[in-house]
Order: sequence, then structure tokens, then C-alpha cells
Amino acid sequence: MFARRTEWTLSQNRFSLALNGARARGTKLLDLTVSNPTECGFDFDSAAILASLSRSESLAYDPQPQGLLSAREVVADYYNGKAIRGQCQTSAEQIFLTTSTSEAYSYLFRLLCDPEDEVLVPRPSYPLFDFLADIQDVKLRRYDLFYDHGWHVDISGLRKAFTERTRAILVVNPNNPTGSFVHKTELRQLEAFCAEHNLALISDEVFFDYGIESAAEESAAFSTDCLAFALSGLSKISCLPQMKVAWVVLGGPDQLRQKAHERLEVIADTYLSQNAPMQHALPALLEQRKNIQPQLTQRIRSNLEFVDEQLRIVPQVQRLRVEGGWYVLLRVPAQQSDEELAIELIERTGVVVHPGHFYELQSDGYLVLSLITPNDVFQNGLRAILSRISAECA
Repeated sequence: MFARRTEWTLSQNRFSLALNGARARGTKLLDLTVSNPTECGFDFDSAAILASLSRSESLAYDPQPQGLLSAREVVADYYNGKAIRGQCQTSAEQIFLTTSTSEAYSYLFRLLCDPEDEVLVPRPSYPLFDFLADIQDVKLRRYDLFYDHGWHVDISGLRKAFTERTRAILVVNPNNPTGSFVHKTELRQLEAFCAEHNLALISDEVFFDYGIESAAEESAAFSTDCLAFALSGLSKISCLPQMKVAWVVLGGPDQLRQKAHERLEVIADTYLSQNAPMQHALPALLEQRKNIQPQLTQRIRSNLEFVDEQLRIVPQVQRLRVEGGWYVLLRVPAQQSDEELAIELIERTGVVVHPGHFYELQSDGYLVLSLITPNDVFQNGLRAILSRISAECA
């Protein structure tokens, strides 16, 4: 009865069973995986956010495939205000509004790929890509990131992963969970490879504003060598995942960009997913980043400083460099699988962390923690983790 593309494994994994069991028993948990900023104790300007949804213009229906010009101009101003390749300007005409970056991916997969065509995606990275690809009948092939005083793209491995069915290369800039930016030299190599093989470059830049131990060097929105698409939205920029506005910015040579634009316009016109209240609210909601981003940055830095303080006395654990984003990877002794360790932490300490294999890290010995976790929860949880590991290593 059901399509083969939906034949996922729907049973809960052991980690989920352990976590749900602990919750059912009423166990008091220290959740170090929290990713919803609206539940992390930040100070939002509630009055301004709610007022933005009361615009009288929202009563009129003005269907625009790309989204309202006034909203797209605000997004263009956001990009043009960045000190990144400042000689290039982004115009509203390059921007398509969507309800989410997930929807943006669906547009791009439909634009670029026939069934069974392939997209190259980084490993490690966020597991959502598999579901997005399955739904669009697209196949994913992995290229690896490797760690050497920071994460880097394995360009040689990426070339080997390329096949005649490859249609695009996807980068996450900065990556989730590694926190690594795609550096300028890597981006140049990727753009050249895409141009050589007639591929598109898709850059997920939702965490782009959160540079921690490095700064973002470039956005794919300013690519001039190959057809490129930069994705972002309010979910991370303004920490408003419930306010569903995202976008795609088209970059690349004029002729290719125009052909992509014409086809994307038909795709977007077919769905017309953006609603009027959110588009009229976008200027005020995007402005909220100026209030909320400093709070997140301070939280991230203070939690990272606490990690470094604690690891000075627990040498068995190391943290990997965090160039940007909201997460930190801890390298721990691989005495058991990451999943077994994460389950043990839930059952014996009440601490919730993600095992590294959730993000396709290729060996055991990694835990993923959210740096936007409230400070007291993060500190108590980290102490419990390190105490448990120290005891096992004694």
C-alpha cells in the first residue's frame, strides 16, 4: 500500500527507549542535547515579536512565488550588511522565501535531480538529510571531513565519491555537529570542481552567524564560479524556530542563475507555501537577532570555557575545536560504544547526551553536547559525565 521511499525503520532505537523509559519513570534528567532556544531561558522581546504578527497588510492576499518583495529586500539587506566579500551585493531577485530550510532542500532536490540522481553530503553531519533525500527519491553519497587541529574537507575523497549521477555537492557551513566552517581555500576548490563537472553547490548556513573560535570566511551566496544556493532562516538567526520563514539565495554565473531562477519560480508557484503574516513580520523578526544572538554567544562561550576548565583535571577527555555553531564534540575513551555510554549516562547519572554515531562519526569515543544548554544544567551534567568517565578509567 505504501511507497517504498517511506520504508524507514520506525521502531525506537536503544537510546530512545532508554530516554523515554527514564522520562516515564519520572527520572530528573539533565538534558545536554537541547536545541530549542525558546526553552533555554533567553530573554526574547515578546512584545515586539507578537506585535509583528498584527500587521493590517496581512489581511490582503498577494501571492508571489518568490515571496513578497518587501520581505526579500530585508533578507538581501541582511546579507549585504555582512563583511564578507563586500564587493558583491545580494539582490532581492536572488532570494526565494520558504517555510523552512527543509522545504528549501525539497525545492532544490526537485530542481536538480531526477529519481536516483545523487547528492554528495558531508560525514559527519546532521541525520535529517537522509529523510529529505528519501522523500525526493534522491540518493546520498558521503564525503568525509577529517580532524587535524580542526576539521577539514577531504577533497580527494570527495572526488572519488563523484559519479556520473552526481548533481550537487552539499556543505554545512558551519557543520553540525563538528562546528567547522568551510574555509575559503576549500570553498574555492569546491566551486572549481562544481564548475568543471556541471554541478550545483548547496550551502546550509543556518549557523553562519555564530562564529566561536573562528569567523565565517565566505557564504555560497556570493559564488561566481558555479551555480550555488545558500540556505538559512529565522530558526537559528533569530532563534525563532516556531516562526516559519527560511530562504534560498541563488548565486553563480548569470546565465546559470537565470535558468535556475525560472525553474524555481515554477516550483515555488506550485506550492505558494509562505503566508502573509510571516512575510510582513519578517523585518521585525529578523531584527530580533540583534537582541538574541549576543545572549547565545555569551552562553556558548561560557559553557565552552567551563568545558576547558573541567578537562584540565580530566585528561582522559578532550574537546575538539569549535569554530562555530551551537555544539561541542567530546572525545572520550572508547571502552564501549557511544550508544552504550549514552544509555549508561541516562540510567546511572540522569544526563542526556547524543552519541557520536547519530551524526555518522566513524568510530566510537565521541559525545555531542549542546552549548546553548542553560549554564547550571550544563555544568552539573558535565561534572556528572566526567566523574563517571574518571571512575571507569581509574
